[in-house]
Amino acid sequence: MQLTCIYALAAALGALQSVPEPRPREPVARREKIVVTATILGASERIASIPGSATILDLKALDEIRVFTAEEALRQAPGVHARAEDAFGLRPNLGIRGLNPTRSTRVLLLEDGLPLSYAPYGDNASYYHPPVERFESVEILKGSGQILYGPMTVGGVINYLTPPPPQNRAGMLTLAGGNRSNGNAHLRFGGPVRQTGVLLDAMHKQGQGARENTRHGVTDLNAKSLTPLGSRQTLGLRLNYYTEDSNLTYSGLREEEYRLNPRGNPFRNDFLRIDRYGASAVHAWAPWSGLAITTSSYGSVFVRDWWRQSSHSNQRPNDSADPACGGIENLHTSCGNEGRLRRYDTWGVEPKVHAAHRLFGLSGEADFGARLHFETQERIQENGERPDSRSGRRVEDNQRTARAISSFVQNRFQAGRWSFTPGLRLESVAYRRTNRLANNGLGVTGATSLTKWIPGLGVAWQPSSRVAIFSGVHRGFAPPRVEDVIDNATGASTELNPETSWIYEAGIRLTPARELHVEAAFFRMDFENQVVPSSVAGGLGATLTNAGETLHQGAEFSWRWRPRGLITGRHGISLRGAWTWLQTARYQGSRFSAIPGFNAVRITGNRLPYAPEHLLTAGAGWLHTTGASLVFESVFTGLQFGDDLNSRAPTPDGQRGLLPGAVLWNATFQIPVERVTFFLAAKNVFDRTVIVDRSRGILPGMGRQIHLGIRLSF
Repeated sequence: MQLTCIYALAAALGALQSVPEPRPREPVARREKIVVTATILGASERIASIPGSATILDLKALDEIRVFTAEEALRQAPGVHARAEDAFGLRPNLGIRGLNPTRSTRVLLLEDGLPLSYAPYGDNASYYHPPVERFESVEILKGSGQILYGPMTVGGVINYLTPPPPQNRAGMLTLAGGNRSNGNAHLRFGGPVRQTGVLLDAMHKQGQGARENTRHGVTDLNAKSLTPLGSRQTLGLRLNYYTEDSNLTYSGLREEEYRLNPRGNPFRNDFLRIDRYGASAVHAWAPWSGLAITTSSYGSVFVRDWWRQSSHSNQRPNDSADPACGGIENLHTSCGNEGRLRRYDTWGVEPKVHAAHRLFGLSGEADFGARLHFETQERIQENGERPDSRSGRRVEDNQRTARAISSFVQNRFQAGRWSFTPGLRLESVAYRRTNRLANNGLGVTGATSLTKWIPGLGVAWQPSSRVAIFSGVHRGFAPPRVEDVIDNATGASTELNPETSWIYEAGIRLTPARELHVEAAFFRMDFENQVVPSSVAGGLGATLTNAGETLHQGAEFSWRWRPRGLITGRHGISLRGAWTWLQTARYQGSRFSAIPGFNAVRITGNRLPYAPEHLLTAGAGWLHTTGASLVFESVFTGLQFGDDLNSRAPTPDGQRGLLPGAVLWNATFQIPVERVTFFLAAKNVFDRTVIVDRSRGILPGMGRQIHLGIRLSF
């Protein structure tokens, strides 16, 4: 007996639509997304009813440009600053509306509605990211609706969605290669097995990095299933294994090193190894139409060993730091290294209810639920005596835990063409840190906690089927890291407050014709306290500091147009774009520099680092009814400051100075022949060298990449 249930409830944290009636004779259910709203790459019938700005990126549409990394995909969304650091997007740097993109620490990353980060409460940094090819679409939510997902509500939610198991047996094989020893193999196959839908996904990527002496090798295995349990229940299971073996350094270049060779890297003995195991189970029950109850459980183990000789451009071999080294001329012989050894265990459970109702004479939809979340970090550092050491003197041995309880409720009231969506979230986090090496090996332990209420309100008005106007306000909240609220030596609580703000936005969505979709939004992010690195060279576990009041303000604009009739016959064109204007991103109130030696310099009114005023991604393509296409894309990033002093001239260590604006060009050509598609993609066509980061020294962006490949559907 084959029955259909609600795949959305099994794949995401909850739905924003009422539950559809089950239909017989379908082996695998549909999936409903956690965000149903406007999109520049595929409109939804419910765009007018959802308050707040959001974008859904359909990766099938993004096949036009053959996206190779998550950064490439996310640049299509307005408001997102996606800074590429490596060739494969393995450690994404994503910032929203002017927030610092380093390690995506102010963005909530989800996969099928469940936490993707290994420690979203205690250390929300992205040193791992699955291949973008694994996903079917990406949802970016920036409005008040993001308080449903927490704990990060300061910037936005990025939810990656894997495809559902197909209703019939089907598969796809992609093989690609290119310059810089690039190779990519991706196999996806699935279909029904009795009453269960199954999907298997396997990928391997390898190739050279953006600099000399860097190379990446990644294998990603993903399996998911969906099983109907009666006519109104489903059970979804997902297993994942990810491994990375990379020759990779953490340190950037000094100014002199960059001028001699912008893609140089003297640290050829630095290696990174990652293993990640993940699993989730989602039970969905729709006892009657209009009511859905979802219980999600998830867990992951993330292990990272990074042996490196330098972590930033001021850490170069010298007699005082490494007496046996004797200088950088002995880097590959007698100089030692540091092993940054990490393990993160994360798990949680979240029941959630979605109910359609009538209250106060108004129709509405309510979402409410709770989450229990647990994280444990084991952090060890061992200093080796040689460049290739894999053990050494232990100088750090920390256990850090975060235990979180959250609850949330959001209700959408519908009154004719108006909708009102108030919501409230509660986050309560308990931190604990143990330094096993303190007190001559006796150890020291400290603990602290915080509790925050996070309200939000969204309003939408739909004067016609082609126009929707929205506005909203919500509380921004980001919990501090464990290491920044508990002192390592004494176990005492430090004076670092959570990041809090009020976020306002208003916008309009237009569909004046079936071929044209436009969205514009104005936003204001008023931070009562923004947390920033206290050291220019973050990344070494540098502590964070309260930056006090900051202000982000600007506008976003996106469009997609496939006009008809401009080119007759079997030809057509496609135009799309996403522009962000960050008019204001400045320090407010009384604020002094956090850079050592400049602590008396007042920086009130200075622009925040890594907050370019303009971001623009625009594309134009020629399309043929046979499916052949030629697409050109331009990516513009405005100039940025690398420090709170807004220094323009570079310093010798490369950690301060201007990051000039740049324009990069991409091009893609594809020819489908029945079940086979041949493609040629060129990234950074003119091989322009761009500085993308200075926080650990100068890091260059990726050089020209050319991918030639074939995709077979079966």
